[in-house]
Amino acid sequence: MGNWVVNEGPKYLWLFLFFGTNIGLFVGYFFHYYKELQYYYVGQIIGFGLPFARAAAACLNFDCMMILFPVCRNLISYLRKSCKCCRRNFLRLLDKNITFHKCVAYVICFWSAVHTVAHLFNVELFVNGYDPLSANDTSLFTTLSNLEDPWVNPVRTANSNSILEALKLIPGVTGVIITIALILIVTSSTEVIRHYYFELFWYTHHIFVIFFIALVIHGIQGVIRNQVNFDVHNPITCSKFPTQWGSSERPECPLPVFTPATAASWKWVLAPVIVYVLERCIRFWRSQQKVVITKVVKHPSKVIELQMKKKGFSMEAGQYVFVQCPSVSMLEWHPFTLTSAPEEDYFSVHIRLVGDWTNGVAKACRADETDFQDAWKLPKLAIDGPFGTATEDVFRYQVDVFVAAGIGVTPFASVLKHIWYRCNNPDFETKLRKVYFYWICPDTNAFEWFADLLQSLESQMIEQGKADFLDYNICLTRGWDANQAKNIILHEDDAEDVVTGLQRKTQYGRPNWEQIFSSIAEAHAGVSVGVFFCGPKGLSSTLHKMCNQHSAPDTRGTHFFYNKENF
Repeated sequence: MGNWVVNEGPKYLWLFLFFGTNIGLFVGYFFHYYKELQYYYVGQIIGFGLPFARAAAACLNFDCMMILFPVCRNLISYLRKSCKCCRRNFLRLLDKNITFHKCVAYVICFWSAVHTVAHLFNVELFVNGYDPLSANDTSLFTTLSNLEDPWVNPVRTANSNSILEALKLIPGVTGVIITIALILIVTSSTEVIRHYYFELFWYTHHIFVIFFIALVIHGIQGVIRNQVNFDVHNPITCSKFPTQWGSSERPECPLPVFTPATAASWKWVLAPVIVYVLERCIRFWRSQQKVVITKVVKHPSKVIELQMKKKGFSMEAGQYVFVQCPSVSMLEWHPFTLTSAPEEDYFSVHIRLVGDWTNGVAKACRADETDFQDAWKLPKLAIDGPFGTATEDVFRYQVDVFVAAGIGVTPFASVLKHIWYRCNNPDFETKLRKVYFYWICPDTNAFEWFADLLQSLESQMIEQGKADFLDYNICLTRGWDANQAKNIILHEDDAEDVVTGLQRKTQYGRPNWEQIFSSIAEAHAGVSVGVFFCGPKGLSSTLHKMCNQHSAPDTRGTHFFYNKENF
């Protein structure tokens, strides 16, 4: 049980609070609108549609408030920096900001469906309520419908069309806008769209501005009205004598007075909108600062490296930035992990050329030209960031395990260099004693651009007698033919690996994670082990499971803390 609490407890506690708040709001508002006397008459017309719609609306207000905070990257980075003394479990929750953002979005979709369906029934019942021929209590319905301003039934003509009546109202029009915006945002946010049509995802996601504007004005008309004089006009008693309201026969039943419900959505979303606007202002100001490309390096496997400088730029290992190239697109910003170390006098990113935008950047940077390029010939770039990630916590553990898949190795290029710089600094004290690095690659070409770094670290560690500090393992999962296999076998006894040129031999096939985690737990009993991963979801789930499975149930044993890079 203890190992589950270590990795899963804080996450599920947060989700429990989030979903518990949603359920609490729904139940509270449902019974408020169902039982309170001021909503008795409108409830007589539309029944359970009122509490269902209003309770769902309260949950939507809360969730729309919550959905903006996780995407305020500067806020997340500030919380991470200002909470260095906080427990690891809290900081690891900050790394789940995008996951939580998606969770809130799905909850918004659910409550939107409940709210919409309830109001579709409400409009139909309002229309029927104005038609005495279709009402069970014609006297009550007719009296309520014929009340002039302030009215309780927004439908003012008999035998009208429900759709037309809905579109006459501000909530009806804005509801359609909100629904269409939500559908476009959610459907364009799928993994397939984001991977293959990132521009479509980027553009449609900014429809959220229209979504929030429509949300704020959705309730300003006050279609749902509540009775204000129920202290002198008891609706339960007076509803039996609707034709005698305001007459001398029933002095205890004066005409009921109704008032529009005030719009409340703006109160919920005001604070997050202000925070988000400040966030965007900071991003805009930062993106306007001059960036100079000092070097463009073309690596094998369709990877280019951009080395840059920017006045006042400060970073931590493993952080990421958003890059814009105006000559390619004025609106697109793409996230890239910083591959340089904080100790270096420049910052760099490695870009894999896999789409129109990345190939456009490579072309603008003249990556295919072998001649030296003057800085003024290179394109203008805008940089937003850097933003914090899980790898900032590498020095919080006694043992680190880095696992990268394919291009997911980029954050560890920065982290490995940073660790080595720090460990060679006599003034820097750290409890980090051992680093394990596993890189799973799909083909032999993927090794080439990263091999130089590993060779440099390997030689420096041997020179300083710290060869045991870094235990690296490169795993090749495919990409070799029969001739390459023969060549590998032929050079098996060579001092250097035939594929990478490193002293550590390349492993072929996928790692045995069960065996790896067991050996690490045995070799480092009673310590905290940080597991950091950047790569696909499938492997992430496996590593997460291994962390839970191999963490000791008691506080004195070895505990694996799982951390995943999220952008």
